[in-house]
Amino acid sequence: MKKRIALLLSILLTLSLTALAGCASKQDGGSDSSSGKVYYLQFKPEQDQQWQDLAKAYTKETGVPVTVVTAAEGTYESTLKNEITKSNAPTLFQVNGPVGLANWKPYCYNLKNTALYQQLTSPEFALKEGDTVYGIAYVIETYGIIYNKTLLQKYFDASWSSIKALNGIKDYNTFATVVREIQQHKKDLGIAGAFTSSGMDSSSDWRFKTHLANMPLYYEYVKDGITSTAAVKGTYLDNYRTVWDLYLDNATVPRTQIASKTGTDAETEFATGKAVFYQNGTWAVNAVTGDGKLSADELGILPIYIGVEGEEKQGLCTGSENYWCVNSKASKADIQATLDFLEWVVTSDTGTTALAEEMEFTVPFKKAKESVNPLVKIADQMIKDGKTPVKWVFSTMPSEAWKNGVGAALTAYAQGTGQWKDLETAFINGWKTEYQKVHG
Repeated sequence: MKKRIALLLSILLTLSLTALAGCASKQDGGSDSSSGKVYYLQFKPEQDQQWQDLAKAYTKETGVPVTVVTAAEGTYESTLKNEITKSNAPTLFQVNGPVGLANWKPYCYNLKNTALYQQLTSPEFALKEGDTVYGIAYVIETYGIIYNKTLLQKYFDASWSSIKALNGIKDYNTFATVVREIQQHKKDLGIAGAFTSSGMDSSSDWRFKTHLANMPLYYEYVKDGITSTAAVKGTYLDNYRTVWDLYLDNATVPRTQIASKTGTDAETEFATGKAVFYQNGTWAVNAVTGDGKLSADELGILPIYIGVEGEEKQGLCTGSENYWCVNSKASKADIQATLDFLEWVVTSDTGTTALAEEMEFTVPFKKAKESVNPLVKIADQMIKDGKTPVKWVFSTMPSEAWKNGVGAALTAYAQGTGQWKDLETAFINGWKTEYQKVHG
């Protein structure tokens, strides 16, 4: 009997020591994510299915639940505001840069000592203040003027074309010549217009109130030797007007119709060969290629020229407005589960393949695979050829309200219900007002 009791006590002691050792190892090596879960509020509608598939793959491999919810186009900020206050709030969300971070800093876990931060190829891809890392860019993207190679070559070969080869397009004047001649001869080319419609509903207006507005802002920053400002001068707003008029007057629809046109309208017009040019970025490839659409080999991309001195040396607009932030107010288990998920995404074969081949991303992580995106390859070649990329300085725009004011002025000007001076007011005065609201 005594031997049995001694044996039982020995077994219990061994089990206790094993359990304590296990606890100690978890405390020494980081918290256990097995009881945690991940909720990713995702920003990009065009990549929703790929993220859903990646989440399922991770859950199958690890057993950790991963939920991906994708906000509708143009609604991310409002969706995040609504979701973040819920008991089951996102554990992973995004901000678009320093201005976006200002609203969400209290919810951002310090990523400095994480494996995710260690995987970055450069600390420049992190949103930092002092020793605190609030966010990490997970994709580097590029935008410009996407073109249909087949249709553009048809123009080059025409007897009436003034420009005979792609290398003849080197600045605003040469590009505008091509656009206007294509519009004049659109019936000969079998198209509806040189440019797709410049839709100004919420699914499309960001292309012009943010991405196109980046051009005059970027050149003002370069001229003044600054990286941000409390008050813009509007030095290049005449150039902004020039290129906006070029888009509007040589499109598939009259300029008076842009308020009702959507992002899908523009995608469809370009994908079905109704337009030669389409202002958008590397993320748009999947939407305009495939069955009944263009082939990837038919896509090319040009810089957005606005008539600035020296722009023949300009490359494409390259940067990021997609920074991962981990919710600091989530439970410790959920935070760790989220960090483990992100590490898996950027290091595992499944994750890196999905980012490069399915989402066609260029990502700033050490184990990244080369993107198969044809527009990314063109952007890389331009850099090799000595072209200077245009930085994404729109992350310094003071607020969404400022962008909306610019968008409304662009629309009114296009429709003839407003004047260009209204745009100048929204751009310059609106910037100062919104900056003061945000920064006090």
